[in-house]
Amino acid sequence: MSTPPALSKKLAAEAIGTFVFVLVGAGSAVGTASLASPDSGAALVIAALANGVGLAVAVSATMSISGGALNPAVVIGLLVGKKIGARDVVPYIVAEMVGAVAAGVALVASFPSLLGNQVEWGSPTLNGAISSGQGIAIEALLTFFLMFAIYGTAVDPRAPKIGGIGIGLTVVADVLVGGNFTGAAMNPARAFGPMIAAGFYPGYWYVYILGPLIGAVIAGLAYRYLLEQSA
Repeated sequence: MSTPPALSKKLAAEAIGTFVFVLVGAGSAVGTASLASPDSGAALVIAALANGVGLAVAVSATMSISGGALNPAVVIGLLVGKKIGARDVVPYIVAEMVGAVAAGVALVASFPSLLGNQVEWGSPTLNGAISSGQGIAIEALLTFFLMFAIYGTAVDPRAPKIGGIGIGLTVVADVLVGGNFTGAAMNPARAFGPMIAAGFYPGYWYVYILGPLIGAVIAGLAYRYLLEQSA
């Protein structure tokens, strides 16, 4: 029987995995800004693919070490489903935030500010056509779908062995649905990493905490009590 990874290795995996995901996801927004005349539809597809593929790779690479959470809301969703110990929650979230902010700093330091400032360095933004309450609801719905996919494709012992592919595809679908409304963050680290690095603090910042947490908790409880196989 193999020895479980030490907590330090799990935290390193969470930090590095989140760094990779945020770098690719936020970086795609900066890259799209470099196009001479970016089409909004094309930009949405690019964002969906970049975030989905980036997360699929990062989750697959870290799943065997830390579980590949890479998202504070997912950590809470795993906690309510009793899939992670309470003592690991804060260290995991701290590691994820460190990785996300480091990715934001790397983007700010490496990419042209003229382009990065146009898109707030890949920070999610709220469409002016919706209220903060609607933004919370959209983020909650999208995160519910993501958390449900995580349980069904990675956490449940009956799940197919497909690594992070199912999770990444869920993010692609979520971004296509909600990207034009909230940026479809579904992840406080993905939202606040670029925000902190760029010094961008919108008045609706709480949308990207409350929405993902609500969706993840509901999905975690639903899967545990309605779908999980009894021991």
